[in-house]
Amino acid sequence: MERFVSGGTGVVAGVDEAGRGCLAGPVVAAAVVLHPDRPVAGLRDSKLLSHSRRSRLARAIRQRARAFAVALAAPCEIDDVNILQASLRAMERAVSGLRINPDLVQVDGNQAPLFNGGVPAVEAVVGGDRLVPAISAASILAKVYRDRLMGLWHIRYPGYGFNTNKGYPTSVHLAALNRIGPCAIHRRSFTPVRHADAARPGQ
Repeated sequence: MERFVSGGTGVVAGVDEAGRGCLAGPVVAAAVVLHPDRPVAGLRDSKLLSHSRRSRLARAIRQRARAFAVALAAPCEIDDVNILQASLRAMERAVSGLRINPDLVQVDGNQAPLFNGGVPAVEAVVGGDRLVPAISAASILAKVYRDRLMGLWHIRYPGYGFNTNKGYPTSVHLAALNRIGPCAIHRRSFTPVRHADAARPGQ
């Protein structure tokens, strides 16, 4: 995979995902190209920010970035191809949704999509959501989008506490999963969901 030459002046997109470790809901990826003349102060890893601060920064990113896009991979796709491949697909879709073509895509973590040759250079950056402002911005957009989506799913499936746990395996979520079984947005290939499904009467 080609690495970007340090000091290059091309268009750089930061990419990150949210929801990889959840038991329910999609994995969401965002891609952001920051504007050099409209900086966003306070960018950092979304996990280190309060809910209100994330929301404010997400609004600022959407207003000031040169380009941004959000994409997802649904639970059924996660079950079909595994969470890593689904995450990479969501990242590809987010980059494809940008209104400008990046010269470099920097992805948080140690693995990055290949983008089918459509991006000149790709770089995986371990700890990128703390080190690269564009990746931090993508982390924030992905997290805010996904949290809002899980809040909507909570209205449809209120028994699991999706409005608070966002699909992560908290004790409340696991207890509900074992008590009432999985719902339509649970990832059936994940071990706690599979076990809860198998334990249901008549299964």
